[in-house]
Amino acid sequence: MDFTLKTYQFLFSVLQEQGYQFQTFSDFLENPLKKVIILRHDVDLLPCSALTFAKLQHELGIKGSYYFRAVPESWDEVIIQEIAAFGHEVGYHYENLTTCNGDIEKGINDFKENLQRLRKLTDIKTICMHGSPRSKYDSKDLWTKYDYKDYDIIGEPYFDIDFSDVFYLTDTGRRWDGWKVSVRDKVSQQEEWGKEGLIFHSTKDIIKATEEGRLPDKIMMTFHPQRWHEGFFPWLRELIFQNTKNLVKRFLVK
Repeated sequence: MDFTLKTYQFLFSVLQEQGYQFQTFSDFLENPLKKVIILRHDVDLLPCSALTFAKLQHELGIKGSYYFRAVPESWDEVIIQEIAAFGHEVGYHYENLTTCNGDIEKGINDFKENLQRLRKLTDIKTICMHGSPRSKYDSKDLWTKYDYKDYDIIGEPYFDIDFSDVFYLTDTGRRWDGWKVSVRDKVSQQEEWGKEGLIFHSTKDIIKATEEGRLPDKIMMTFHPQRWHEGFFPWLRELIFQNTKNLVKRFLVK
């Protein structure tokens, strides 16, 4: 079955066997490796699942970036500090224009307040937008008036990664080609990658391409830890929920 912790661990073992190294987003910005996975996690829900990922990666000697929303279903200060203690990067998964109903002044104040709260728990160097697919607001628009670098932030993936050089894989929609029905978690190069045969539906597809040496050398992989389960009933619940959500997102995209 796909989207299990067993599948997740096997994917990482194959990537390591093929010579890929892993970096946090901030480490990549400061010292990019040549054959690398920029390991990103969007903690939208179930921070306990993110902690499970963080522990597994720590056992494998891998570090990644974990982006937490400033909402109760994501923000768990004990878990945030535990993940940081493993040596992983923690960042802010901002959605301020959504939570502030498009008011850009309230949005930047909300951003600053939440960033300050997070910095009381651990060092924060990078941020990443939360897509909020049901919202009409794109929180990246906050930076049409302001500059996140004024707040000692060195990077935001959608602005600071050159996707003509870095391949992007995301499990949005509980599938690896979910960008087709994604409202905001996508980049303009994905259509061109499709023409090159770099579209993967399942984790098994990615594993096969890795073993065959078909993947680019530089990749950003985005995981949503709440989508990966070992127990059958949580796995089935997430499958049904995401399939239903994908239908709604497909309508929104159209």
